[in-house]
Amino acid sequence: MLDFLGAAGNLPFVGALALMVGIALLEGAGAVIGLGASRFLDALIPDSVVDFDADVDLSPGDGAAGAGALSSVLGWLSFGRVPVLILLIWFLTAFGLVGLTVQALAQAWFGVLLPGLVAAGPALLIAVPSMRLFGRTFARLVPKEQTTAVSTDTFIGLVAVIIRGEALAGQPAEAKLQDRFGQTHYLLVEPDDEAGRFVEGDEVLLVQGSGSRFRGIPNPHAALSPD
Repeated sequence: MLDFLGAAGNLPFVGALALMVGIALLEGAGAVIGLGASRFLDALIPDSVVDFDADVDLSPGDGAAGAGALSSVLGWLSFGRVPVLILLIWFLTAFGLVGLTVQALAQAWFGVLLPGLVAAGPALLIAVPSMRLFGRTFARLVPKEQTTAVSTDTFIGLVAVIIRGEALAGQPAEAKLQDRFGQTHYLLVEPDDEAGRFVEGDEVLLVQGSGSRFRGIPNPHAALSPD
């Protein structure tokens, strides 16, 4: 078994499974200390992602044509409906297991393993659609809290705290913010002033934003500080 897993043709699939385990462990450890990456990754998904249903006709008249290719692809894959980290873990698992299965069948039938790139073809053909199917199923089974859903537009006028990196004009840093429901959001913040600079721990009043990226000024009043 170890010889099989260590074969050169299996490295892409063993690597995918190892990466999946590593991501899961890091997220678990991060959640314990309050630095989970899941919400930060979700904040990177464009707001314009198209939420496709199974019966949507991808014709110019259905509104998908103007959404942009990337948003359309991400929407088809269920991004925006399911946390990014969950979809990533599923994809890596499916790709790794399908690839190893393909290689095991090749060895049983032909006595040799396929080159990794060749075996990756069928693995991708199964893993990618399975991610969409998993995402749609997961979204149905896990109820969303519609009553506390907020638009990122409502973040304007709130104060975020820089938690990682140094923010300069054109170079945002990671920040966290609590909305009016007490939910924590992770976003990217840069100074509104071209000469501005924020470091970890700085409080920033958000004055404009687009998607998950915002511009802000130093918090002008202690009364606005998050609890």
